[in-house]
Amino acid sequence: MAVECRLDVLATFNDRHALIYKTLVLTGLRRGELASLTVGQCYLDSPVPYLDLAAADEKNREGSQIPLRSDLARDLKKWLAERTPNTSGSFGSAKLFDVPSSLRKILDRDLSAAGIPKKDDRGRSIDVHALRHTFGTMLSSAGVAPRTAQAAMRHSSIDLTMNVYTDPRQLDVAGAMERLPEFSLAPTSDRRSQDDRSKPPNGRTLAPGLAPESDVSGQHLTTGGNGQDQPKRPPSQRRAAQNAKKPIKNGPPSTNDSGPHQSGRQDTVRTFFGRGPRLGCRTAADFRWRAE
Repeated sequence: MAVECRLDVLATFNDRHALIYKTLVLTGLRRGELASLTVGQCYLDSPVPYLDLAAADEKNREGSQIPLRSDLARDLKKWLAERTPNTSGSFGSAKLFDVPSSLRKILDRDLSAAGIPKKDDRGRSIDVHALRHTFGTMLSSAGVAPRTAQAAMRHSSIDLTMNVYTDPRQLDVAGAMERLPEFSLAPTSDRRSQDDRSKPPNGRTLAPGLAPESDVSGQHLTTGGNGQDQPKRPPSQRRAAQNAKKPIKNGPPSTNDSGPHQSGRQDTVRTFFGRGPRLGCRTAADFRWRAE
């Protein structure tokens, strides 16, 4: 019977230690701040459960409301329901936890029992305040915005939150790289074959509908019915060509046997379009002057 009672007491103390560690890790409270909390400062039935930390008990002497995860709030409610008042006053003035001053030594014993080394590979020791560092690192690992993490840690400087209380080795840097956009690089031969397939039969790399191309003389090119590029003449030149097809009243009509040296407008028109001796006509105004 006595042995069974000792086992029950041991189980009770283990549960208390586990709940103390969980509260420190999930709130970032300092040991002294946790020891100052009373039952009356626990608002576990609020829409957002929280602990009301008094200004006199906080390090920065401002006072804070510490939000709680829903599972931690349930554990604390269960813990309080199983307890009985240990004072003659109201239950609300009782301490939430009887945090012993020797919590550091208790943590060392619990670490040894759990098989967790006291120091890591970089020679850093695990103590009660290290749980606050764990809280800060978990915030960053969860993707919490730096300014929000600073508020949760109740730090005056964001540099303290990011560079002192966050362990960069615990951050998922590889996972962050996988979230970057993908850039696929095709082999050189594949890119060359794709370029060849994109070219039209005439070798031009741009579609004619995108923008008109110009020849050496600055005239815009358009594709004719036979698929070849034909010069698109200005209106004045088109009118001159139409006039050239009309028979000349003062002279014989133009025939295929007409020699290249016939005088008159017809010879000038043919010269302008390259069918006779070049007279140096370059513009529509020059053509009209010579035709007259």
